[in-house]
Amino acid sequence: MNKLHVLLFILFIGFVSISKGQEKTKIEIKYSGFLHVDEEKHPGGRVLTRDDVQQVHIEHKGANMWCDKAIYYGKENIIETYGNVQIKQGDTINMTAKFVEYSGETGMAFASGDVVLKDPNSTVLSDTLYFDRIKQQSFYKSGGTVVKDSSGTITSKIGRYYMDIKKHQFVEDVVLVNEESTINSNFFDFYSDTGHAYLFGPSTITTETSKTYCEKGFYDTKNKIGYALKKAKINYDNRIIEGDSLYFDNNISFASATNNIKVTDTINNSIIKGHYAEVFKEKDSVFITKRALAITLQENDSIYMHADKIMVTGKPDNRIIRAYYNAKIFKSDLSGKSDSIHSNQKTGITQLINIDRFSSGDKFSVKRKPIIWNIANQMTGDTIHLISNTETEKIDSLIVFNNAFIISKDTISDNGYNQIYGMRLTGLFNEENQLRQVDIVKNAESIFYTRNDKQELVGIDKSKSGSISMLFADGDIEEYNRINQADGDLYPESKYPEKEKFLKGFDWREEERPMSVEDLFKDDPPYVLPIIKGLEDYIPQEAFFDEDMLKRIESIHNREKTDKKDVVEVPKKIPKYVNKEVKIDKKKSLRSKKVSKKNTNDL
Repeated sequence: MNKLHVLLFILFIGFVSISKGQEKTKIEIKYSGFLHVDEEKHPGGRVLTRDDVQQVHIEHKGANMWCDKAIYYGKENIIETYGNVQIKQGDTINMTAKFVEYSGETGMAFASGDVVLKDPNSTVLSDTLYFDRIKQQSFYKSGGTVVKDSSGTITSKIGRYYMDIKKHQFVEDVVLVNEESTINSNFFDFYSDTGHAYLFGPSTITTETSKTYCEKGFYDTKNKIGYALKKAKINYDNRIIEGDSLYFDNNISFASATNNIKVTDTINNSIIKGHYAEVFKEKDSVFITKRALAITLQENDSIYMHADKIMVTGKPDNRIIRAYYNAKIFKSDLSGKSDSIHSNQKTGITQLINIDRFSSGDKFSVKRKPIIWNIANQMTGDTIHLISNTETEKIDSLIVFNNAFIISKDTISDNGYNQIYGMRLTGLFNEENQLRQVDIVKNAESIFYTRNDKQELVGIDKSKSGSISMLFADGDIEEYNRINQADGDLYPESKYPEKEKFLKGFDWREEERPMSVEDLFKDDPPYVLPIIKGLEDYIPQEAFFDEDMLKRIESIHNREKTDKKDVVEVPKKIPKYVNKEVKIDKKKSLRSKKVSKKNTNDL
């Protein structure tokens, strides 16, 4: 074969290759009932209409299109289809509409009029829809609906569907509704194959029994579990749970929270705080730890309770609070401490309970013995009950069971203490929540620093009796009365034996007394909040008509320029289907109407 033959053969192969490449991009008319040309109305176009047998059939790169009427512009490789339009791409995509414009060069389609786009995972409905076959993405910007089986129906103003990763991205006025819940958000990413939803911006998840708010969150619409971040809040009927991070399982009405937690009981007017909590709605229980604090709100003076762990259980009318391990309470005129505290809001009884896993002589056990401070008085015992009026919620009495000990420091002596010991103590409070009357029964022992009206020390009174009854005024002993006194005497201070100044079991614990809410935490080890990684920040939608699309469109103009031998510079503009106000009666939009690149950023 000579050189000329070789050259001709190469040129022929190249021509065939180019022809085949061009043919692959051309829209092919598979069937048309009628064909006519109307250069006046449709310059450069061929009008195709159906017959009684079947619709117009068009094919391009594996996608088939059917319609009642079409106008095909062969030079531009653009087709406009009207009436009962249907597009199928294999077994994956099926789209119907009243009108579709399609460019074989860019792979872009614009559909309008009752548009329905289906794939195996979901259905997209809108009045207008853009579809990029090359990127396998669809987009609407004037309202649309996505239907996803059991996951529900989603509506939004703007929607984007990435078919390759089965991801929907919704913007503005987003609402998901299914049988179990309703989700409202402004920025919402949804994966149709898994049913996973990601919420950004102010968002709510509402179920029959709860309402969750967050500004960043995740929800599994299939398994009904999720978590909320950033101003997260869950409202369970009469409880509001807030925290930096909230996890919830709507199958079992369970929620857990981490960091800066606040649980508000709207019925019983109480608040629980901490850094880790679990809430079981069906069981009406809340468990909280990590600097746990329970607050019972009162009009003038709230009660604060702190412990390693706090649990609240029971219906609103029979709620019980359990605080255990190094439990403490504080209010302005009364404070206390014990191993654990049990408070029943129905009965009005708050029990300060001694630790029972150590012997009574164990130093640790002694330090955990229940103790109450009121004004100048310190009271200890094996168990202490504070009894409140259930209507006014004011403490009106207390009972100390076994080894009751009340101590008050003498106001003048350096090391003098008024002391009473007995098996049981009963105290009554006045309207100002000050201890007014105290009765100690069985094996009572006492030491009093007796003073006259001028507060001069008369002597030190020590005695034993069956019981003692006392009246207090502003924390000082106003008068006392012994019953069945066994022995006793009044000693001058100078003659009182130093070793007899304290009754057996004396333990002045003023340094442990909480003087403020902050003091409730002074024995706690330092606590560092764990770092919550959570969700990534929201990534806004990139422009649907991006640089890639502009290059595709520009390449069309470049080819047209070459064909026409046009020396005029091609402006970087895109067809009219990019424009916001697309109308189906502007039939030559793919061929004539263009808008500048700068107008596509909001799409």
